[in-house]
Amino acid sequence: MDPVATLQDDRGENDEMREHNKKNNEFIMEETFKTKGTCATTIQFTRDGDIIRNIRFTGGCNGNLKAIAKLCEGMKAEDIAAKLLGNTCGGKPTSCADQLARAVLGMQA
Repeated sequence: MDPVATLQDDRGENDEMREHNKKNNEFIMEETFKTKGTCATTIQFTRDGDIIRNIRFTGGCNGNLKAIAKLCEGMKAEDIAAKLLGNTCGGKPTSCADQLARAVLGMQA
């Protein structure tokens, strides 16, 4: 295979991945979610079909959010939501975990 053909584009996707995704009617999309009511201000992730990857938080409790991102890596959006939706932080009605669940479900903050 031509090494140039395997170079990744700016989304990290190479020609072989794109062809696989076309054949399987999948989509890969980078999403940014603006949080509401949490210390983290945004959540970014990649949606690969119904699988969530590359979760990144801006702001918030760095260690805890890295752990949440690692634990949720490669999970289906519905499984993330089942575990995290409704989680609260202190006296707040939401949390960074709850906001991640809302983000992967496509809900408003």
